[in-house]
Amino acid sequence: MGAGAPRGAGGGLRTSLSGLTTRGRSFVAAGVAAAVCAYVLGQGELLRVGLLLAALPLICVLALHRTRHRVTGSRRLTPTRVAAGGEARVRLRMDNTSRVPTGLLMLQDRVPYVLGPRPRFVLDRVEPGGRREVSYRVRSDLRGRYPLGPLQLRLSDPFGLVELTRSFSAFDTLTVIPRTEPLAAVRLTGESSGYGDGSRRSLALAGDDDVIPRGYRRGDDLRRVHWRSTARYGELMVRREEQPQRSKATVLLDTRQLAFEGAGPDSAFEWAVSAAASTLLHLLEQGFSVRLLTDTGDSVPGEGGGNIFSGSSAGGQESAVAAGLMMDTLAVVGHSDGAGLSRAYDAIRSGGGALGGAGSDGLLIGFFGDLDDVQTELAAKMRQRAGGAVAFVLDSATWSGWPARDSVPLPLEERLRRLRDAGWTALAAPPGVAFGELWRQAGNAPLGMGASGGWG
Repeated sequence: MGAGAPRGAGGGLRTSLSGLTTRGRSFVAAGVAAAVCAYVLGQGELLRVGLLLAALPLICVLALHRTRHRVTGSRRLTPTRVAAGGEARVRLRMDNTSRVPTGLLMLQDRVPYVLGPRPRFVLDRVEPGGRREVSYRVRSDLRGRYPLGPLQLRLSDPFGLVELTRSFSAFDTLTVIPRTEPLAAVRLTGESSGYGDGSRRSLALAGDDDVIPRGYRRGDDLRRVHWRSTARYGELMVRREEQPQRSKATVLLDTRQLAFEGAGPDSAFEWAVSAAASTLLHLLEQGFSVRLLTDTGDSVPGEGGGNIFSGSSAGGQESAVAAGLMMDTLAVVGHSDGAGLSRAYDAIRSGGGALGGAGSDGLLIGFFGDLDDVQTELAAKMRQRAGGAVAFVLDSATWSGWPARDSVPLPLEERLRRLRDAGWTALAAPPGVAFGELWRQAGNAPLGMGASGGWG
């Protein structure tokens, strides 16, 4: 929420005098002319009229000059993060903290053109200590981060002789994240569930026949003492406790400029970003430890041990924070200038804490654009570092309707075949397809195969 007094409030009377309207300047000119004529002709009554005409605009300037110091404004944006195509409401509030009423107030808030027309409001006289509230809505079909403000305030006197325009310094930011859709809880090939049977086992909750005790150590909680084992071994034994292990997943998003053609909400790249966002949210909800990786090798939130987001099957605060950070990243992700996937391959090969070493149960889900022969082979090798791998492949020529570029690629069917031969579950993503349907087909596809139904 932005708040405060108008910026530039201390500009002085010279700045305020520049706010005289055409009518106000005419009054001053007429007053000066009348005063000169009165002096030349010796007409005292005309002199009084001239002084009144010249003084009235100046009095209005002084009144507005004092008023602008005592008018405060604030802005409240709710929510601060919306999905593309969603609406947010902006509430503006003006407070008159002075002991005198204001004149006519005109408000104008600066917003980027993609959010709609610039909102303007006219507020009538505000009584001393009074307030006025207005609101408007903003909407964008394009994801991104958009500044709102600063708020501009134009004060006018009742006679229309003076208008002063001031800007408030505070502004807010609206984050438009990709559209997402709920995904079915399917079991992908090579996947173990976030807290699945194979990865979750708490020995403290196991039966007496399954428990694996150990010797008592100083500081152990006496409530963990396993009395049957204590009697058997003749020494104090306690239950072992293991923390549930979360399955790990990496979502790889191809952002190369060479891999996608077209722009706008219905382009192939925007579909890939939206699908990646849906996948991330779904995996977090299922309790996975997740990271977002791009072709540049950058992972979110950063390199090192902090690049894994842990979800929670209960949808706790940790999962919500992780989802927010990832959505903020996808809100502003754009095309990279890279020509290949080598950096992403190096990040996956090094593990980075997400997929672990070879033979791990980590899940790799990739969203690829156009791939040439070299990049297809590189993507195929990524499969070796994951326990399960699913690829959604987009063909720019199909999405844009333009002929394929000379630098492109292998035909779509050849790309899919090579990925499947390497062990990927590879599916083609045609224009207009709902990602939720492809996701369900990925769950039904056998290892190394595409979806049934003629899409891959």
